[in-house]
Amino acid sequence: MERLYDETERCQVRFVGLLTEKARYDFCIVSTHQFFGKPLVICTQTGRSSLLSAEDAANIEHLKQVYQIADDEEAEEVSFFFRTVLPTIPIYEQYSD
Repeated sequence: MERLYDETERCQVRFVGLLTEKARYDFCIVSTHQFFGKPLVICTQTGRSSLLSAEDAANIEHLKQVYQIADDEEAEEVSFFFRTVLPTIPIYEQYSD
């Protein structure tokens, strides 16, 4: 077995509970220097996770699929929240170096 990386770092973790008219969402947002600076966003109810920037959060279909959100209106509300709290990372910065 070849070890590709083994990193340890202190990171910031934010726990957020959101309530819409139709559902409750509980997320853990892990900010780290790994993953091109994108936070790891974990739904603590389902265990489903994704690396997200503010730009990624604007993709409603992606949010619906990853976090099992049933309808567009719910996904729009979750997207709006993520776009206000997640970092903006231009595409060229995501894939340089």
